[in-house]
Amino acid sequence: METFEQREFPMRDEDFWSLSRIAYQHTGIVLGEHKKNLVYGRLSRRLRRLSLKNFAEYVALLESGNPEEFDEFVNTVTTNLTSFFRENHHFDFLKTTIFSDWVQSGRPNFLIWSAGCSTGEEPYSIAITVTDHFPKPKAVKILATDLDANVLRHARNGIYEYSRIEGLEKSLLSQHFQRDKQSNTVLVKSHLREKIVFNRLNLLGNWPMKKKFDVIFCRNVLIYFDKETQTRLVARYVDQLSSRGYLIIGHSENITRLNTDLEFVGQTIYRRRT
Repeated sequence: METFEQREFPMRDEDFWSLSRIAYQHTGIVLGEHKKNLVYGRLSRRLRRLSLKNFAEYVALLESGNPEEFDEFVNTVTTNLTSFFRENHHFDFLKTTIFSDWVQSGRPNFLIWSAGCSTGEEPYSIAITVTDHFPKPKAVKILATDLDANVLRHARNGIYEYSRIEGLEKSLLSQHFQRDKQSNTVLVKSHLREKIVFNRLNLLGNWPMKKKFDVIFCRNVLIYFDKETQTRLVARYVDQLSSRGYLIIGHSENITRLNTDLEFVGQTIYRRRT
């Protein structure tokens, strides 16, 4: 069986663990042993483009402090898997419970944060939910952030392969997307795009947001961090939530024991206690 040291670009164990250490120190993402094939496959393209001979040279390039290549490294190893209305029960809860609570409260504004928005399907799904629930304009604003500059560019453009949305109801397709049959793509219409602000953000860095959020979507993001980082991150989310605000996480995540200031209210849905 071919080893990593015998492949096109030799990668020694020390090279992999150096890459893992760099990723963890700067992003909090944990690249364990089981991610070796993923790291090799994704970074091999960078080595070809840079005309490097092995991963030791690539590690040296990153450690030299090259900011452009570090951005490319982060963009390459970050996993981005998403879809429109993924885990649809979250959007149902948004309509039936969270929005109803807001209307009854009489508060004029409502802020939602999509943390780890990837290529934009999640914040656009939120924007569709807002538009369909409140036909007339409402003061709902959506912030969408991600560490990966490439996926953010994709999200801002709002252009997707038609296959990404063809499972949606026809009424949603015609109302919110403009199809280009020649390229077999769709463009998210402006009334949705104008509801969202896309910004790059490292979740482990400084958060410039001064206002509290009524809902934070952080789905399938915590799974990439170790327990200590998860605990610290969830505590920061709680501090960023408004009183009785909601934190929504992914189906494979559980934060019940990470923070006592949150109460479990539904399938992977938590609410700030005070």
